[in-house]
Amino acid sequence: MSPKATDLFTIAGLPISNSIFTTWIIAALIIIAVRLAVGTPKLIPGKGQAVVEGMAQGLRDALEPIVGKQMIGKTFPLLCGFFVFILLMNWSGLLPGVGTIKYYHDGHWLEAIRPANSDLNTTLALSVISFLAWTYFVLRYAGVKVLIFDLFGNKSDRKEIGWGMWILLSFIFVGVGGIEVVSIAFRLISLSFRLYGNVFGGENLIHSLGAIAPYVIPAAAAMLEVLVGVIQAFVFTLLSAVYIGLICNHEGGHDEEEHAH
Repeated sequence: MSPKATDLFTIAGLPISNSIFTTWIIAALIIIAVRLAVGTPKLIPGKGQAVVEGMAQGLRDALEPIVGKQMIGKTFPLLCGFFVFILLMNWSGLLPGVGTIKYYHDGHWLEAIRPANSDLNTTLALSVISFLAWTYFVLRYAGVKVLIFDLFGNKSDRKEIGWGMWILLSFIFVGVGGIEVVSIAFRLISLSFRLYGNVFGGENLIHSLGAIAPYVIPAAAAMLEVLVGVIQAFVFTLLSAVYIGLICNHEGGHDEEEHAH
């Protein structure tokens, strides 16, 4: 599998790659499957609605201690969307034809369909969305003052350590805050490359094993990729939740100030 996605066609001058095409197909299947399983939501859920609600509630219960009770309702649609989208895109590489259906163009056989998360553009886009969402939730529900204090503020007790030590620690906290700013910016790289590397590496592993020993060994590797797909989807979602919860899941946010008034 090539590290670079292949452009299939253009729409209004915009190139549509094979990974984007796969994304559209899987997204359409998600919408159709949920509509067929749930239908019109009812007060007394049917089997399909109960299954969907049960899975959503399980994910919500896992994320609530991280982002906090006040933030879970606001962040859960995004976090749930991350998990479902990434999980199904990870698993899409196991579908027959994905990564193996090819077409001939300019003397080369090119992939017509490839897993969306095996394209760095997709994982980078997910990381950008996560970063922008973190920025919004932190500024909206914690505030600029809380963010600045969390990054650069002196958390020591001046009465206990004295003025001299407190001033010295202030310089240290400012330096640590600068390092933290760099680490926050680096999340765009860490989130995207972690997901891309695992999915792209797994796809190449399955294809390589298939060329060496067809059927049995690739099937075992595919079973492992099912587990890896779940783990990577949860890791991305969990890290996004942790980043938000680190600042929003404590005292000092706007919501608590409003309740106090």
